Amino acid sequence: MVAKINVGSSLFGALAYNQNKVDEEQGKVLFSNRMFESEDGNFNIRRCMESFEMQLPQDIKTEKPVVHISLNPHPDDKLSDEQLSEIAQEYMEKLGYGNQPYMVYKHEDIDRHHLHIVSLRVDENGKKLNDKFEHRRSKDITQELEAKYGLHPAEKKQQQEHYQFQKVDYAAGDVKRQISNTVKGLVNTYRFQSFGELKTLLSLYNVHVEEVKGEIRGKPYNGIVYSATDDTGEKQGNPIKSSRLGKSVGTDALNQRMERTAGKRKDGKLKNNIKGRVKEALDASGSRKQFEKNLKEKGIEVVFRENTEGRIYGATFIDHENKAVLNGSRLGKEFSANVFNDLFRESHVNEGHTKQVIPKEPFTPSAEPFVPSERQSENGESTIGSLFSILPGGSDSTAGNDKTPLTPKKKKKRRYGRQI
Repeated sequence: MVAKINVGSSLFGALAYNQNKVDEEQGKVLFSNRMFESEDGNFNIRRCMESFEMQLPQDIKTEKPVVHISLNPHPDDKLSDEQLSEIAQEYMEKLGYGNQPYMVYKHEDIDRHHLHIVSLRVDENGKKLNDKFEHRRSKDITQELEAKYGLHPAEKKQQQEHYQFQKVDYAAGDVKRQISNTVKGLVNTYRFQSFGELKTLLSLYNVHVEEVKGEIRGKPYNGIVYSATDDTGEKQGNPIKSSRLGKSVGTDALNQRMERTAGKRKDGKLKNNIKGRVKEALDASGSRKQFEKNLKEKGIEVVFRENTEGRIYGATFIDHENKAVLNGSRLGKEFSANVFNDLFRESHVNEGHTKQVIPKEPFTPSAEPFVPSERQSENGESTIGSLFSILPGGSDSTAGNDKTPLTPKKKKKRRYGRQI
């Protein structure tokens, strides 16, 4: 079990994040400690804020009095709500928060169910709790709990594996929930800098994502829709608007995540790390099949995009160890699509190797046309547009224009000498 401790100053932000999961039926409150409880047993942000503020002096000097902890059992640990509640309570007591007010939420938005705990880092007198060696003590506590409850050890190698992300299986039903679990898990785990990189990542798990633009009641709207696919990339069923899955996979959230990723890559460490491993795999390969095999042994998966003639026009590398996605052109010219097309063209034909072709045609709904909700339309007017201005493959405002182009006027020849 892995524990992640985050501190901050926004109590409302921490509560709102968890309440959104509850409102979207992707989470629930397991229990609370030293908090007001309503008569119907339900919690809301206002009542929770009142409970915390009663025990939070106004003259505190601690800049970040809020603590937000997540407890993440191993995917193979199937625990009941009672067991999770016991683990959360014991963890908080051992860490020194047993007498603090706190809320415990269970998140079910991905297959790996986990806990979120919101509490205060100061006592009733405004004095900060002892946080010396807090992360080290937290690790010792989780190891004790693993031994007591027979949980899987949270080794780094096990946490790095990506097997908890399952391919969407349209035939299995409950497609909305499958897509929601897969998309949210990947978006929150992997780093990507462009919409195209995200699109390639999701394609590995039978999910297709694309943007839609238009106008309703005189106002422009921008949105994102997700669809299930089969193993060849063919769409299955109707698309699902991002608003039905939650804000965390909508335009604003994706925009913010890409901006943060772009900032982290300025030092070039991650890029150079991936570039070095790709080069080693390529130098040791005599064919495309061998190259793909060598990359997988290094924890990297490559997706080649091809047209109907089999020409490679794109290459994207997914580093499952560092949880990052990079287009080949971002690594350098020596890893561009043209280089791989020339390098693997002959061996590709000889091997009879086929690869998934990611379609590029614009989105066409199979049922009713996409119409955003009022909230989407209003939000999209001011904040969503910035995302698509940096994304590849944006819509062409001139597409579908049936006007016949004007015939250019002939240029008159210049005559020299005296004219009569």
